[in-house]
Amino acid sequence: MIKQLSLDHANMARMLHVLDLKYRVLQQGERPNFHLMREVVDYILSYMEDFAVSLEQGFVEQLKEYVPEHSDVAEQMLADYQKLRPRLEALSDDIDMVLMDNILPMDRFADDLKQYLEAHREYLRQEREELFPLLENRFDAKGTEFFKQTMPSNADKKIEHLKEAYPELYEELEEADVPPLE
Repeated sequence: MIKQLSLDHANMARMLHVLDLKYRVLQQGERPNFHLMREVVDYILSYMEDFAVSLEQGFVEQLKEYVPEHSDVAEQMLADYQKLRPRLEALSDDIDMVLMDNILPMDRFADDLKQYLEAHREYLRQEREELFPLLENRFDAKGTEFFKQTMPSNADKKIEHLKEAYPELYEELEEADVPPLE
């Protein structure tokens, strides 16, 4: 289970890295590949809908049962995670505007993208430093079984779908040299 969560964590870091590269292009006053950004945002939104929200909500309940002294941390992480989705949906809407050749202030878009990236990276840092150690050290077989049932059993199919549906994104992810999260 921890391996799967760590893999999901690493894949999300790679997605954020691709968006960060596009943010840097914006900072240089150039036009990034908005189609590729659309693919990244779609993938993250799909991930949030299919998997992460139910896992996060279930995790809070499990923490209350197994380690109630840490349930406030989990509730705060869940609240932080839930705040990411509206930010990402707003970016998605802005990307749609750009792709439809509507006028959009690029400095505002770049600021929104930067804020989203910072918030999502902070969440991943909390996962790595607070959530994963709790899972490894405090949950018994019954507790981890809950998470196994919550996790998608078709992760390999999702990666294969990513290759087919978003070949440009998959290629960029394969080439991405993702720096460690700070």
